[in-house]
Amino acid sequence: MTTAYTLSGLILLALWLLGLAAGAFALFHAVRQRPDAFTAVDKLSKPIWVGILVAAVLIMFLARSVVSLFGLVSVVAICVYLVDVRPRVDEVQRGPRW
Repeated sequence: MTTAYTLSGLILLALWLLGLAAGAFALFHAVRQRPDAFTAVDKLSKPIWVGILVAAVLIMFLARSVVSLFGLVSVVAICVYLVDVRPRVDEVQRGPRW
C-alpha cells in the first residue's frame, strides 16, 4: 500500500516540476519579446502577461502542488500563454515565411 502512495507522490512531484519548468520557460519567453508584438496580435499587453506569468510561477512554487485550486489556475494560465499567445507572438515577429 505504501508503494501506491509513493508512486502517486512521485507522479505529482513530476507534474509540479513540469509545470514549474513550463512556467519559467513561458516567463522567459514573454520577457524577451517586443511589447508591440502582443498588441499586434490582439492579445493582452506585455506587462499584463509578464505579471500573470510571474504570479503563476510564484503560486506554483509556493503552493508546491498542481492539484490545489491555485495550482490548477496557474497551470491553465501558463498553458494559455504557451498554446495561444506564444505562437502568434513568434509568428508576427518572424514575418512572412516566403
